[in-house]
Amino acid sequence: MKTTTLSAAEMRRLKQPDVSYSKAYAELKRLAKEKGLLEKQPAYYIYALLEPLILLGIGVAVLLLVDAFWVQLINALYLAVVFVRVGFVMHDAGHRQIFKKTRRNDLVGLIYGNLLLGSSISSWRERHNEHHAHTNELDADPTLEIPLWAWIEEQVQEQKGLLRFIMKYQAFTFFPVLSLSAFFQAFAAIRYVLMEKKVEDRAWQGLLLALHFVLYFGLVFYALPWWQAVIFLLVNHLALGLHLGLVFAPNHKGMPLVEKDHQMDFLYVQALTTRNVRPGPVVDYLYGGLNYQIEHHLFPGMPRNKLGEARRIVKAFCEERDIPYYETGPIRSYREILQYMHQVGAPLRRSDRLVRATEPQNP
Repeated sequence: MKTTTLSAAEMRRLKQPDVSYSKAYAELKRLAKEKGLLEKQPAYYIYALLEPLILLGIGVAVLLLVDAFWVQLINALYLAVVFVRVGFVMHDAGHRQIFKKTRRNDLVGLIYGNLLLGSSISSWRERHNEHHAHTNELDADPTLEIPLWAWIEEQVQEQKGLLRFIMKYQAFTFFPVLSLSAFFQAFAAIRYVLMEKKVEDRAWQGLLLALHFVLYFGLVFYALPWWQAVIFLLVNHLALGLHLGLVFAPNHKGMPLVEKDHQMDFLYVQALTTRNVRPGPVVDYLYGGLNYQIEHHLFPGMPRNKLGEARRIVKAFCEERDIPYYETGPIRSYREILQYMHQVGAPLRRSDRLVRATEPQNP
């Protein structure tokens, strides 16, 4: 059976054959270069940089000029989508996709990450690059370090008290926890800039981060009565966190996990542990090109607008060599994640049922 036709559950049972794929990756990279897919895209990034600024300006104008609270609630949801667009630019800058010169990418990261989004480009880049280097690698990939969730049965067996209860039913916490991720990101950014020993451009990062919160909270509380402002902020942050989570979770959650310091080749492990979300105009826009996650992991510096073309090459390349390549639709990707999380929590539920079954019954 071709590995490009396997389900996510079947992918989790795969292991790399006794074959080296290092030459295959070199060949794939050569094909990408020949097609010009790794070249910078200045015309596209003029659009990609300006679009979120224009959309943000519209949202701010509505905030300042419209009195109807129901319109402001819609605006809070709208601005959540806009902030995700801002985050996509920060992501691309962090991968040096936009400019040839590193410092220019860093400047964009500071403006779009720290100032506009309220994140920290350095904190995000360190964590994200570690994820790319150790994708779905147990005890190494920082994106697996979510205290409320377990990814293997051994992790749930260790838990007690409230955390044990949460992990037992962790699939039910998936969407609520995602909705809180914007709060976690903001706290992590502040903590990083203030407390980490070595922070690149600490002064600029701190200044721009502080300016973000002054402008963000200042504009909202200036434009709205305090109680409406509080609701606006909650709706905006919850929607932002949910949108971000729904974009990033399908990339690897519910896909195969690998042991730390595994010996698998780069090409094979990236394809094995990664899920694409089937492309289309709406999906491509809402996911910011990150639905082409296999291609992004194989070529992190590839400009966003070239990932779709790369997909056709990579998918055919993997099929010819029987290398895993998994792609599905958005709804199914979330269903697979929920099923996997529920499966990991199953031993706790079975254990509790067994305990209840063996307890003496009161007469």
